[in-house]
Amino acid sequence: MAAIATQDMDQTAAAGPAASDRPKGKGTVELRGVTKRFDGIAAVDHVDLTVPGGSYVVLLGPSGCGKTTLLRMLGGHATIDEGEFLLDGVRTNDVPPARRDISTVFQHYGLFPHKSVRDNVEFGLKMRGLPRDARRRRAEEALTFLDLTPMADRRPRQLSGGQQQRVALARALVTEPTVLLLDEPLGDLDRLLQLRMRVELRALQRRLRITFIHVTHNQEEALAIADQIVVMQDGRIQQVGSPQDVYRHPVNLFTSGFMGDNNVVPGRVSAIGDGEVWVEGDGLSLLARHDGAGVAVGQNLHASVRASSVSAKPAIANGNALPERPNEVVATLIFLEYLGDIVKLHCRLANGQTVVAKRAENVRAWEGLVEGEMVRLEWEPEDVQLLLA
Repeated sequence: MAAIATQDMDQTAAAGPAASDRPKGKGTVELRGVTKRFDGIAAVDHVDLTVPGGSYVVLLGPSGCGKTTLLRMLGGHATIDEGEFLLDGVRTNDVPPARRDISTVFQHYGLFPHKSVRDNVEFGLKMRGLPRDARRRRAEEALTFLDLTPMADRRPRQLSGGQQQRVALARALVTEPTVLLLDEPLGDLDRLLQLRMRVELRALQRRLRITFIHVTHNQEEALAIADQIVVMQDGRIQQVGSPQDVYRHPVNLFTSGFMGDNNVVPGRVSAIGDGEVWVEGDGLSLLARHDGAGVAVGQNLHASVRASSVSAKPAIANGNALPERPNEVVATLIFLEYLGDIVKLHCRLANGQTVVAKRAENVRAWEGLVEGEMVRLEWEPEDVQLLLA
């Protein structure tokens, strides 16, 4: 910590000596068929995953999907029933938590209420047997690095939520781990503080260049901070990819629905050719840019279109209804959701299905729109994702 303690919290990833001295790839996590059962039910079910050293990975999924259980196994706070966990190529299943080169920041921080901030930060070093002078020096470096020195003698109850989180981070980082685990670290903070702290977390990880594995159920949070998102459901991984891939190219029905604001249409493949696939839904025709791999004429599947990819305009031109084409449909506006810098238009098709368009441009043009008016919705073939699972 000494070599990086003088860097400001708002610096970018151009790291100081401690980060540049860290071996490339250090902190690589490999999971091979990792399984955890409770009363015979698999909470984590044969998970295979590689987390590159020095990356920021987010485990994302609904409550009960197994993400926190997986994090606990990495930290040594839960046993692995089957499979292997390797840290930098070394099998780590049976290594006690105190001997793993891993630290954890828990959801509720786990600070000792009767100890000062300084003593909280020193605690892990004390458990590792460091002499008092050595642990005091390293604790002071961590406090300086995270801008906590002015409150070093306070108790946790005298701190704000954001300050308590920084104390928990200081306590975790003072042991100089190669992997930092974060279990819903922003869940107890108010909205504005969440926005600020996720920027600080990302900047911190980029400077230190250690592996961060972060658990959340918040899609926006995951998209904002991750190098790689791991989407989980029922103890299994559904998709692994960059935020852009997971957001724009969901691979199955669960990921499409969970990532939010996706219009999912059940349909049947009507034609394939020349890099395009035609899908006919109930009163809706979709054209997708697709090579045809894995699909066949007559196949039932789902098509997904992000709300932000759907454009909207009045359905009437010169007093006449405009004709419909593939990837276009006339719908009735049933609710306009004003969100400041964007609007969401909730529209109902003739078959009763709802389609959502999310528009960021020319917001004022939509503010006077009246519910019950007819609008024309359209999107590009590149924006249609075929969900085969």
